[in-house]
Amino acid sequence: MSDVSAAQTRYGTINTEASTSLTPSGLPSHPWVQLVMGVVCMAMVANLQYGWTIFVNPIDARFHWGSRAIQWTFTLFVLFETWLVPFEAYLADRFGPRPLVMVGAFLIALCWIIYSRAATLNTFYLGAAIGGIGTGLVYGTCIGNAVKWFEKRRGLAAGLTAAGFGAGAALTVVPLTRSLSSSGYQATLFKFALIQGIVILVAALALKKPPRGSAVRRSNPRLLQTEVDRTPLQTLGSGLFWIMYAAFVLVAASGLMVTAQLAPIATGFRIDKIPVTLLGFTIPALTFALSLNNLMNGIGRPVFGWLSDIIGRESTLFLTFLAEGFAVLALARYGGNPVSFVIVAALTFLVWGDIYSIFPALTSDQFGKKYASTNYALLYTAKGCAALFVPLGSKIASITGSWFTVLLVAAIADLAAAFLMIGVVRPLRLRELRKHQATALSPAD
Repeated sequence: MSDVSAAQTRYGTINTEASTSLTPSGLPSHPWVQLVMGVVCMAMVANLQYGWTIFVNPIDARFHWGSRAIQWTFTLFVLFETWLVPFEAYLADRFGPRPLVMVGAFLIALCWIIYSRAATLNTFYLGAAIGGIGTGLVYGTCIGNAVKWFEKRRGLAAGLTAAGFGAGAALTVVPLTRSLSSSGYQATLFKFALIQGIVILVAALALKKPPRGSAVRRSNPRLLQTEVDRTPLQTLGSGLFWIMYAAFVLVAASGLMVTAQLAPIATGFRIDKIPVTLLGFTIPALTFALSLNNLMNGIGRPVFGWLSDIIGRESTLFLTFLAEGFAVLALARYGGNPVSFVIVAALTFLVWGDIYSIFPALTSDQFGKKYASTNYALLYTAKGCAALFVPLGSKIASITGSWFTVLLVAAIADLAAAFLMIGVVRPLRLRELRKHQATALSPAD
């Protein structure tokens, strides 16, 4: 903390040019309205990722392609969702969030409509590409908009927005599951495609970027926040960026594997349909886990984002990565018990989702706010790299005959990322802080 306070006047963002006279008028221009509309949009695209797992087995039962081939749909979805986000973020910075999110609404609806009519793997893959682009438009735009409207509480704002993506699926997983049982996966996909697309379209009408000078430009004295705005090319040239990228890949791969494979894992443990009674509810283990996982995922994102505003980004990430590693190990060891499966899976998702709230804030802290959307979008492509490991998990499980080895590898990845954050990223940021401080204090030539 002393390192931070000693150099804050040089390293921290100390701009205070905002004034009340520049504050925009009108309800849509209120920061909290922007935040709420962003959360709504995120909640409506959540099922494209977090709801996918419940469709894998019904699709396989109909076409008998095998889960590994079907899971390439998920992988392609994540690849298109993440790797185009830098370009989409550039468009959002230039044209504002509204048109980008409106296009995203159309594409995510089209994705599930294609899924509902698909009769070949290639058609599913096409739908995944379209849905990935649409989800990336919504996700990248809403996260970037939140960070711009809330500079002093970047962790909390990004966390609340990301919570919509994490917890949004919790609101619809039970209706999805019931519709799946009563109407089949095709009718379910078509119906929810229309609902989710229309809600996003309406919410997008309220979105706008903050007028220049309207955001409160004050530093958070508890954090390392730079006053230097680095361009995307400068960010890509930073070694620290690539260490952050590696940590993101490790944790995202672990979480995405559990997300995509949760239903097959539960089936492998033979507990997916066993009723579980918790908190006064009695629900089949898999359905209970899906609902509770998404809820805990949504809760964890703003909570840990807020915590990172207080104790620091790296310290929070270290603690949560460590906790996730042990939670995944517990899932491998005790997942055969339906009650343990539900509880441990929920704990895993509670601490996993914070990468999507803290890393946007950390990127802005380290590389500046002027290019915050694009710089974080570059980091967010790590999720696409991580998605490549999802089919590998299915392959390892088929070779070994169980999910234990897969979960063990995922836990090791989490623990390695925890070390990177506290053992490498934090020291490098402090070293850069001292370098800036020494340069600022040195006499002019």
